[in-house]
Amino acid sequence: MAIIAYIIIYEIPMPGLAHSGHAAIALLAFAIIMWASEAQVLAVTSLMLMFLQPILGIQTFSEAAVGFANPIIFLMIGGFILAVAIGKSGLAKRFTYWMLQKVGTSPGMSIFAAVFSTGILSAWIENVVAFAMLLPIIKTIIPLFGINDAEKGNSNFAKAMVLGASYGSLAGGFGTEIGTAPNLMAAAYTHLPFVNWMVFGFPLAIIMLFVTWKLLGWIFPPEVEGVVGGHETLSNAMSVMGSITRTEKITAAILFFTIALWVTTGITGLDSYSVALIGASLYFVTGVIDWKDAQEGVDWGLIIFFGGALSLGAALLNTGAANYIITHLIGSLGTNVSTLTIMLLLMVIAVIFTQVMSNIALSAILIPLAVTLAAAQGQPIGIYAVPVAISCSLSFMFPMADPTVAMAYGTGYVNIKEILKAGIPMVVIGIIVTIVIMLTLAKPFL
Repeated sequence: MAIIAYIIIYEIPMPGLAHSGHAAIALLAFAIIMWASEAQVLAVTSLMLMFLQPILGIQTFSEAAVGFANPIIFLMIGGFILAVAIGKSGLAKRFTYWMLQKVGTSPGMSIFAAVFSTGILSAWIENVVAFAMLLPIIKTIIPLFGINDAEKGNSNFAKAMVLGASYGSLAGGFGTEIGTAPNLMAAAYTHLPFVNWMVFGFPLAIIMLFVTWKLLGWIFPPEVEGVVGGHETLSNAMSVMGSITRTEKITAAILFFTIALWVTTGITGLDSYSVALIGASLYFVTGVIDWKDAQEGVDWGLIIFFGGALSLGAALLNTGAANYIITHLIGSLGTNVSTLTIMLLLMVIAVIFTQVMSNIALSAILIPLAVTLAAAQGQPIGIYAVPVAISCSLSFMFPMADPTVAMAYGTGYVNIKEILKAGIPMVVIGIIVTIVIMLTLAKPFL
């Protein structure tokens, strides 16, 4: 199917587009089918994309390999290492027991805690980092409910927990201008004040967090009733752990130091990618973990998979393929088109492309176009740019769409079909809620 899709799309005339761009669009169709069907392991498909690009004349192997040098790869590696350290030190387990004592021992409240913990963190720090910090905690919570071998994909509760944390991190990022890279891109072009964004961003984030919590509980009804033994289990577990250890204190100190660096990047001049590696390196230097722990704890296959996806996204951008598709879709609408129609079309385009390419690169293409359209129509400058930025982060449907979804998939708790099952309604609801807020609450502040 993937090969046939490539051939059909390559045979469709695309005047004005070079061979490399035409082949890149056809390869995109090939990749989507391969990834969605899991005809091969995701990482293997990504490796195939690397040698297919030079064979098909899209770009050289050296150019294709640049996808593996994308800073987000190192953010993922750093995030994985942070998660390994938090888990090995015992800090994750201690925090888990404390959190469950506070929110309750029911599966519904545990899913609520997973969604809102990552959501609140993600408004201020990278969503990958927020998810990576919560992932070891989630892995500690699930066995408390009497669930074994969740990595075999046999637990609805485990699916809801891990997707809840992933989707929560994406939804929480809508809240502020620094919540996601596309938000920053939109802020750079529209010059919206930070407070203006929060006026509509936080309500949108809170609504989507509640939607995530309720929707996942409905799609994946938990098969458990609560922590085995209830609060007594938690109290006994806390007693067995005893007082906080020196290693836990060092782990917590490095974690808070790393978070502080992430929050103050605007002051220090550091970027979030460097900060992730600073935190990871400190865990090695202080002896909290060693390289063997990192080798076992980092999903290197996932890194290869994501690098290949970024490589394909860069090919679509560099060959002009992405710009060609977007320009022709917008041009086909004609002149007298309503604000709602253009907003919806741009958001749908953003949602489709963000599933398979870097949302930073995508926002770099779409947001300038959105600002230009708004100016030509005499509309508020952010009327299209802001919803486009948000749509670039509606990456709920595929593992290749966002590192947090990829990491959720990497746990083995959930497969691609189940991610699609939850992701499609999340995207549809996200588009509807965003449009409603943009045309009502947000319009005076755009």
